[in-house]
Amino acid sequence: MNLLTVSDIQKKEGEDFALKGISFTQQPFYNIAITGESGSGKSTLMKIIAGLVQPDSGEVHFEDQKVKGPNDKLIPGHPGIAYLSQHFELRNNYRVEELLSYANKLSDEDANALYKICQIDHFLKRKNDQLSGGEKQRIALARLLITAPRLLLLDEPFSNLDLIHKNTLKSVIHDIGEQLKISCILVSHDPLDTLSWADEIIVMRDGAIVQQGKPQEIYQQPVDAYVAGLFGKYNLVGPKRLFVRPENFKIVKGGSFALEGIIQKVAFLGSAWELEVKLADQTITVQTNQNGMTKGGTLYIAVPQEGAWFL
Repeated sequence: MNLLTVSDIQKKEGEDFALKGISFTQQPFYNIAITGESGSGKSTLMKIIAGLVQPDSGEVHFEDQKVKGPNDKLIPGHPGIAYLSQHFELRNNYRVEELLSYANKLSDEDANALYKICQIDHFLKRKNDQLSGGEKQRIALARLLITAPRLLLLDEPFSNLDLIHKNTLKSVIHDIGEQLKISCILVSHDPLDTLSWADEIIVMRDGAIVQQGKPQEIYQQPVDAYVAGLFGKYNLVGPKRLFVRPENFKIVKGGSFALEGIIQKVAFLGSAWELEVKLADQTITVQTNQNGMTKGGTLYIAVPQEGAWFL
């Protein structure tokens, strides 16, 4: 049995379609990331799955039950689905433990374990106006989880977070899946946040799914330049437009099949160096861990058999 079945969802906004026949399924304990450029329909789709927005046509089923929208039900949605909006709100002038107690369906032991997973157990006595934005977001997340959902929808959870709070939230989301066995769908405007987390990635453009697959497939074998560009820099080498990510090139000593180039620019990225290399007929981007590369130097590059894709 599928945990979630999304069937031919369509939604029109004004004269344009925000969603054009979206269909996919999700298995239990399976993490799906939905990504795409701004305005591609990601958030609208999430709100329909949550039951907050009524589709014009199509249906969403959770555990074989229809998720009812606001036109079907006074309190829309499904009790097994929790939705965290990027515009969450918390009541002011309340201690964290008070905010959480109102919705709690768990035993004290289970609730305390949940607070540790969400990394909020050390400030339960504090008022929410004494907390950072990232800490408030984790409280809002914990408040949803204490209702014991089986599917968690996260709409742009990393927006407006600094790197420290972003990495903390990534750790929390990972632990929610691993320790609480809750399935997740996550929307992110930065697809690179999803590669190491998702079991499957859905890429949207103009209200439609343009590619769906495993993270490695999406990254290394994109269907077009739009999908390729969402996940970082890439090169199209030669007249046959061979797709190669910068880190997949191999720097060699020469040879009949090597491409000779001149280094135009060297940039330090922290874990690697990024090189802009001028070949005979084009300029490409190469990443390497080798030190000592200098502007104006000659470089020989091999195109790998694996990690290359005709786009």
